[in-house]
Amino acid sequence: MIGVRKKFDVVVIGGGTGGYSAAIRAAKLGRSVALVERDEALGGTCLNRGCIPTKALLHAAHLLNEVKGASKLGLQVREVSLDWERLQVWKDSVVRRLAQGVKFLCERNGVEIVHGEARLVSARIVRVEGADLELEADAVVVATGSVPVEIPGLAFDGERVISSTEALSLPKRPERILIVGGGYIGMELGTFFASVGTEVVVVELMDQVLPGIDPELVSHVVRGLPQLGVEAHTKSRVMGLERSQAGIVARVQGPDGKGFTVEAELALVTVGRRPFAEGLGLEELGVERDERGFIQVNERFETPVSGIYAVGDVVPGPMLAHKAHWEGKAAAEAICGHEPGPRPPVPAVVFTSPEIATVGLSEPEARERGYDVVIGKFPFTASGRALTLGDNRGLIKVVAEAGSKKILGVGIVGPWASELIGEASLAILRDLTLEEFGAAIRPHPTLSEALGEAAEAPLGGAIHVL
Repeated sequence: MIGVRKKFDVVVIGGGTGGYSAAIRAAKLGRSVALVERDEALGGTCLNRGCIPTKALLHAAHLLNEVKGASKLGLQVREVSLDWERLQVWKDSVVRRLAQGVKFLCERNGVEIVHGEARLVSARIVRVEGADLELEADAVVVATGSVPVEIPGLAFDGERVISSTEALSLPKRPERILIVGGGYIGMELGTFFASVGTEVVVVELMDQVLPGIDPELVSHVVRGLPQLGVEAHTKSRVMGLERSQAGIVARVQGPDGKGFTVEAELALVTVGRRPFAEGLGLEELGVERDERGFIQVNERFETPVSGIYAVGDVVPGPMLAHKAHWEGKAAAEAICGHEPGPRPPVPAVVFTSPEIATVGLSEPEARERGYDVVIGKFPFTASGRALTLGDNRGLIKVVAEAGSKKILGVGIVGPWASELIGEASLAILRDLTLEEFGAAIRPHPTLSEALGEAAEAPLGGAIHVL
């Protein structure tokens, strides 16, 4: 029996990046907004169990490696050690602070936060179990995110077979770990564990780790895996797994059809994520999901049921927090009568060692789509700033249409690729040509100079590379 019903202009289900962005934007546009989140903390997977804690741990691992290698710079460090418990405490403090910040922003913008399990009983009414409450709204935004994919024979038990969620908060550092799936989640976590001294074995079904990314970029990461302490098996499949007193024993089939076993303390399964929208009552209202579980929406992020919208990981497209952030704002603006503009290019980053960042079309993708392309490259071995950082691995690769010289895509592998890709995103958004992108004066010595040199290379204007 529901005791209270409240009326709002907009109800958002899910307090992750897409959800709280939609809620705050709608509130800024003058609408009354309620945000329903089942967890105690706001921020969703990215903030609490994904992007933020992973990058906090990776930063610590990066510092550890830098200190270990400081002798080449003339710095003598007597002793370096890892305090696992203190690292976890620091990581949790970062997550907690950001979650509190999201709550503060919602409250200060007038968003009412409701904790509980949401279910749509009609297109206009959301029932919140656990809060003795019904919320009536003119528009409902579904932003419930995604969950890790389980595969037969490797069901998560939270102890021996774990997902990325458990991997971020292990009570102690494992001595040896098997990672099933060499996508960006598996490779980022593999980079972290290897950097702090764990033996890492990665098994990937496709012909390269980080499938879908330009092989030329990936090769720079693969080259450093043995030195990092990562043993990677591509074109391989885990055929079965047994739990032992010491951990797990996995049976793996290699590319030649021959089998081998991998013993480890843990098996971390990172074969992807799937949209999560179960239990919301969408199907009963006529909101169907496709064969992969995605909710179909139009350019205004509205489902076929008028008044019900969806954003983020539950709709088609890359499962990235920044994509969800843009969609949340765009949906809120559509609800408030504004026409959302065309979707900007969505960059992607993999925080491996070295980092990879991409936006737009890769060279293979551009050629597959029939473009006649020209390629501009600049290696970080020719970057003064990269040399001063002690890390000159990788390159910048610019893909442009041969005739118009319009930039189609940019790929970066190397130091601070994650910070450099934003400039490339803007170049593609503004339809810049190689000449226009290369014309900007960038400060010296910086890594950003390499962007201009890579753009000018096909035009014969690059100075610091043949």
